[in-house]
Amino acid sequence: MGGFFGTISQSACKTDLFYGTDYNSHLGTRRGGMATLHNGVFNRSIHNLENSYFRTRFESQLDKFEGNSGIGVISDTDPQPIFLHSHLGKYAIVTVARINNIEALERELIGKGCHFTELSSGQINQTELIALLISQGKNFVEGIENVYNKIEGSCSMLILTEQGIIAARDKYGRTPILIGRKEEAFAATSEPCSFPNLGYEPHYDVGPGEIVLLTPEKMTQLRAPNQKMKVCSFLWVYYGYPVSVYEGVNVDEVRWESGVRMAQKDDVDADFVSGIPDSGIGMALGYAEGKKIPYRRAIVKYTPTWPRSFTPANQAVRDLVARMKLIPNRQLLKGKRVVFCDDSIVRGTQLRDNVNILYQYGAKEVHMRIACPPIMHSCPYLGFSASKSSLELIARRIIKELEGNDSVDLDKYATTDSEQYNKLVDCIRRKLNITTLRFNTVEDLVASIGLSKECVCTHCYDGTGND
Repeated sequence: MGGFFGTISQSACKTDLFYGTDYNSHLGTRRGGMATLHNGVFNRSIHNLENSYFRTRFESQLDKFEGNSGIGVISDTDPQPIFLHSHLGKYAIVTVARINNIEALERELIGKGCHFTELSSGQINQTELIALLISQGKNFVEGIENVYNKIEGSCSMLILTEQGIIAARDKYGRTPILIGRKEEAFAATSEPCSFPNLGYEPHYDVGPGEIVLLTPEKMTQLRAPNQKMKVCSFLWVYYGYPVSVYEGVNVDEVRWESGVRMAQKDDVDADFVSGIPDSGIGMALGYAEGKKIPYRRAIVKYTPTWPRSFTPANQAVRDLVARMKLIPNRQLLKGKRVVFCDDSIVRGTQLRDNVNILYQYGAKEVHMRIACPPIMHSCPYLGFSASKSSLELIARRIIKELEGNDSVDLDKYATTDSEQYNKLVDCIRRKLNITTLRFNTVEDLVASIGLSKECVCTHCYDGTGND
């Protein structure tokens, strides 16, 4: 997915920029980058984060980032920020984007005489492509609208210019941009958890397709928001940090509410409930409240060297990290019937390994409760872990086993309590060696978020949420 942070102030911005960008670290795995503007000159650094953390890569370089305005990014795609000098002037840009028609756009731009300089592993850098699309416009607003109209996927961006920082949210608002304010400074970020410790107060939620310009003194709207919104529901399920608020809805409140709703419909008998760290904890606390059973920490995360922000891009290493960072509590598990709450089941490999370890440590029964419905579709809008080939998803693999092929009506498997849905859930349960398994429903997830279904993208569960 990825996240960004930008700030503009009357004074030096490097400290806010550094820590603000770092607060987006849980959103990306591949690269981090920062750029500042000082006396008309851009300063930039980009580092690989696959084997390290953002802070360790950039802390020793902070002195080079002179200036009162800057942008930073934690990227799941190509190296960023990108610099460009065009008829719009000099600017730097960072994006949170997924472009599905990048090859067609590449051919179109080359046919117009454009050229690409930022190559990564022989591939076009999608942020540079977005910058070239912007430069086709007569001004930044027209150029950004060109991006909205041309790309298939999604794109939110920050643009650092000599006039200020432009923040533009994806036309359907699939990813958020929040504006923070403090004395003589503004900031824009994907993650509002970056605001409190830097002294910013939440000021404004940028709307779908809206474009704003930030200066140290004020925020100016350059383009009004679109009426239609499809914000990603997975923000509240997994990606969002517990203290963060998107569209006025707090992440941890949603997780707690979804746990309460599931517990009130659940007839399982258990000794206690436990959350799979980190994103399963809020749901587990709500489940304990709704079920009126104790919450215990039967599995904990070893935070000194395995923070959530360290998520290697390599899948084999990712599986190893997932196993190594979670430590079961043998004394609590021995002979107990335990309900475990987790955010999602994507491939199932990590959960299968964790469940086997729980039995080895003495658990009598392992009941899994999942915060979202079975993931049935790869995501065409965001680059998160479910956005791989559909046949990497455990639900789709099992459907193929049941049907003999993958060309089936998935709606019947996505419909809660249908014969096919119940068969799918039971097959997942048996494959993962779980005593009982239940998923949250689309209806309860949307109700827990509190926005209308029309405003929330649930494509990965039910195939809806497209343009």
